[in-house]
Amino acid sequence: MLANNLANAATAGFKLDRESYNLYVAPEAVSPDAPDPTTLPVVERHWTDFSQGQLTPTGNPLDLALGSPGFFAVNGPSGPLYTRNGSFELSPSGVLTTSDGYAVRAAGGGTIQLQANRPIEVAADGSIQQAGTTVASLEIDDFESPAALAKSGKNYFEAGGAAGVRPAASSTVHQGSLEGSNVEAPESTVRLVNLMRQFEMLQKAMSLGQQMGQYAIQEVAKVV
Repeated sequence: MLANNLANAATAGFKLDRESYNLYVAPEAVSPDAPDPTTLPVVERHWTDFSQGQLTPTGNPLDLALGSPGFFAVNGPSGPLYTRNGSFELSPSGVLTTSDGYAVRAAGGGTIQLQANRPIEVAADGSIQQAGTTVASLEIDDFESPAALAKSGKNYFEAGGAAGVRPAASSTVHQGSLEGSNVEAPESTVRLVNLMRQFEMLQKAMSLGQQMGQYAIQEVAKVV
């Protein structure tokens, strides 16, 4: 998880994963005759941190960033997908797409058809204008339970039934900017180093336990 966070520290719109811990007690330790149980920490679940990333100007009119809660909706291979990565492109036919070729959804569920030879202006509310005429509005969705969103690879999310998709109450779209990853590389690096050190300590402890077991067997054999 930490390695994946670090690998996406420079990925636009990436949201880092974190973990929640609980205490594990072996089933045998909870019986009435068992001594005081020994508890061990265990990773109970992973969760996604949806905190805002820093906005970076790019000057590209097709780069869009959200400075508010919500997600851009796109047409994935098996249904709608959601992303904070607003690095968009125009297909040869003039359809606004993601870098993976997924059509960006307009409000109401259609696609967004633009003319490549005309300037594109995107307002803060997501409305898109060309030649002074509003041609479409971006579908920007929010969720009642963002924790129910599942990562779908390549910086996309899928919404399960528990997520409760709904239009964003308000949106702040920044044209010519991209939202950076919310990964703090120094923090993740330090945590990864500490994790590797703990892993090495556990390896040494296991090796020492194995050596002690072998030594005990040899000594018992000598006594016999």
